[in-house]
Amino acid sequence: MNQRQLLSSALASVMALGLVSPAAADMDSSMGAEKGKEKCFGVAKAGENSCANLSGSHSCAGQSTVDKAPGEWKLVAKGTCAKLGGLSAAEAKVAMAKQADKK
Repeated sequence: MNQRQLLSSALASVMALGLVSPAAADMDSSMGAEKGKEKCFGVAKAGENSCANLSGSHSCAGQSTVDKAPGEWKLVAKGTCAKLGGLSAAEAKVAMAKQADKK
């Protein structure tokens, strides 16, 4: 892969994350996120995510393909995410960026 392709891919990824974040925020209100629940990233097993992921590669529940992917989330009781080893949305974005850097 030449430098230009690499730069284009990186830029597209950053732009996609920027477009997905506001959409994910809208999902909270459209999904009617239950009171007493919070999004917990990185804890969903394959096929058990609650809705769209951070990368925007899918937009439905149950479409995750990897256990504990940092961009996938599941609704959990408030205050239990950290106990499950989960991440906030901001922490998940950092983890995804680190994964992308390794590739």
